[in-house]
Amino acid sequence: MNEPRPLQKGATVAIESLSGVDTTPQAIEREPGSYRDRNGAVFYRDGRVFRYLSAQAFANWRLLEVAPFFQAFKREGHVVDTWTVDPGAEGLELGRWAGVVEHARIPFISYPYEWSFGMLKDAALLHLELMRGALSADMILKDSSAYNVQWNGVRPVFIDIPSFEPLNKGEPWVGYRQFCELFLYPLMLQAYKGVDFRPWLRGRVDGIPAEEMRALMSSRDLLRPGVLLHVAAQAALQKRYSGGGQNMRGALADAGFGKALIERNVEKLSRLVGRLEPANTKTTWADYDRTHSYDDAELNKKIDFVRRSAATRHWRLAWDLGCNTGTFSRIAAEHSDYVVAMDGDWMAIEHLYRREKGADRAKNILPLVVNLADASPSQGWRCAERKAITERGRPELTLCLALVHHIVISANIPLADFISWLAGLGTSLVIEFVGRDDEMVKTLLANKDDQYDDYHPDVFRALLSAHFDIQAEEPLKGGKRHIYFATAK
Repeated sequence: MNEPRPLQKGATVAIESLSGVDTTPQAIEREPGSYRDRNGAVFYRDGRVFRYLSAQAFANWRLLEVAPFFQAFKREGHVVDTWTVDPGAEGLELGRWAGVVEHARIPFISYPYEWSFGMLKDAALLHLELMRGALSADMILKDSSAYNVQWNGVRPVFIDIPSFEPLNKGEPWVGYRQFCELFLYPLMLQAYKGVDFRPWLRGRVDGIPAEEMRALMSSRDLLRPGVLLHVAAQAALQKRYSGGGQNMRGALADAGFGKALIERNVEKLSRLVGRLEPANTKTTWADYDRTHSYDDAELNKKIDFVRRSAATRHWRLAWDLGCNTGTFSRIAAEHSDYVVAMDGDWMAIEHLYRREKGADRAKNILPLVVNLADASPSQGWRCAERKAITERGRPELTLCLALVHHIVISANIPLADFISWLAGLGTSLVIEFVGRDDEMVKTLLANKDDQYDDYHPDVFRALLSAHFDIQAEEPLKGGKRHIYFATAK
C-alpha cells in the first residue's frame, strides 16, 4: 500500500464518488481496490486509513459496532479495529456520504495468491466463524472475498466492515458462491489434486468458477467430501440460471432459504475446510533446517553476523528474501517492528507459518510465498487494484542470504540487475555471496552451460560497492562464501 501524501495545514478533503474527482488531490490517496462496493470508499491520509460510508452502510455500522460478537472478534484482533470519526474535526467534507470511520492500519498488505495452504485455510475458517457470529446477531456477511482478510503477523484479520448487514427474512447467503470460488475451490484443488492454487488465484481476481472446478474433478473425485454438493451441484445450478434472465437469488429466497439453512451450511463448510490438508508434496527446500550445507560452527558464525548487523538500529520494516523456514527472519524480528518473510517454496512458508502460529513470541513476521523472479505484479482494474510487492511498503532492512546464486544461475537474472533492484529499494542489506567452489553452486551449474561470466566474487563486491556502503564483511565456510552488511548510499 503506497504511503499517503501529507495533508496541507487547514485543507479539507472530499470524495464525491468512487469515480469522481478528488477536490484536493494533494491531501488524500484513494484506495483503487475499494471501487467494487458502492456503499463505501477507502482513502488514506497522513498514514491513517479512513472509509466513507453511505447512509445504509453507516446505519449498518451503528448496529455492528455494539454487537457482542463483533466486539469479541475485535478484542481478539481478528477484526480490524474500527471507530467512528467526526468529519468536521478531521476536516473532511461528507458530500454524498453519511459518515466516516477509521481503521487501524495493517502493517503490510498481502493477497491470497501469496499465502500458504494453511494461511488460506485459516482465513476461510475465520470467515465462517464471523458468519456464525453475525447470524447470532441476525446479521450476515454479504461478501465472501478472500481479499477481505489481511494479516497481522500470523493472525488473520477481517477488514471489510461494510460487508456486515442485517439478515432479511428468507434471504439466502449470497456470498456462498464467492466463498467457494476464492476459498473452498483453491483449497480443494491443492488438497484433492495436489495442484498449487496460487497461479489460479493470481490469474483471475474473482477466483475459480464452479464450472471450471467441476471440469478439473474426475468421477472418482465426486466421492471426496464436499465435491458433489459444493462443486458439481453448484456448477449445475449456475449453468441453469446463467444467461436465462432468471433471478437465482430470488428463486432461493422464494424456496425458503432461511437463517437455519444458512447456519447448517456454514457448520458443514467449517467441518469440511477444517479437515482439508495439502496433498503430500515435498519441495526442494522444505527440509532446509536439516539439509543446509553449514556445520554448527559456521552456521553460528553466520547467525552472529546477521544478529550484529540487525542490531545496529531498530527497523520499521524488514524483508527476508529467500527466507526458507525463517531462521533469520526471527533474528530480524528482534530488531524490527515488522518482518515480511518471502520464499518461492510454498512448503517452506507453510512450515514457517505453522511454527510461528504455535510460537510463544512476538508475532511480527508475515510469511509469504513469493518467487522474486516472478513476483506478484500490479493487476486488476487499471493495474492498480492489486499492487506489486514493492508498492506496498519499502523495507529499511533486507536479508538476502544464500539467494544470489539462485537468482543469477537458476533464474538467469544478471547479477548487476539484481543488485540494482535491491539498491532501488533504498534498503540496508545483509547479503551472502556463495562462491563457485561451494557445493551448492556446483550443483546448480552441473546441468547448465556456464554462461555466467558475471558470477564472480570480485564482480559481486564491485557491484555492491557501487550501490551500497559496505559496513562489514566476513568469510564463511573457509572463504567459499562471504557475507556483507551494507547500507544504502
